[in-house]
Amino acid sequence: MASAVESMIVDEKQISDKPVDREKTCPLLLRVFCNIGRHHNIVEYSRGNVPSNELQIYTWMDATLREITALVKEVNPDARKKGTYFDFSLVTPEVRNSSYRMREIGVTCSGQRGADDNKTLAQARFTIGDYLDISITPPNRMSQPMMRRGGLRQY
Repeated sequence: MASAVESMIVDEKQISDKPVDREKTCPLLLRVFCNIGRHHNIVEYSRGNVPSNELQIYTWMDATLREITALVKEVNPDARKKGTYFDFSLVTPEVRNSSYRMREIGVTCSGQRGADDNKTLAQARFTIGDYLDISITPPNRMSQPMMRRGGLRQY
């Protein structure tokens, strides 16, 4: 007999792997905050505040990091250069207090295929109400610490 926890894990996996019918499913509002060269400081999300450079995207839970990268590039000309890296983090509210937590979910690179390109919001455990914080690093601004931490991959 399967436990309730095992059942929830199986159900969650089926939900995240199942494609969304975008013709019949209403999109969600994804609030995205981009910054050049670094992520925003988590303090910028405290007490109901958010950074001033908000990008609002209507999308679905099966949207991939590659799709989101393309949408960001449409409105940000500096991010269109080949070799630009997009480091994605989820900013989620803490239930116990009024603060937020930031968790890295993947990296994409303009003009190169990567391991995280096809990761969806559902697979990253995005929930409605979370924010997406993206650090955009143009090819001429890549730093050694970013390379050492494993954020860059060559394919």
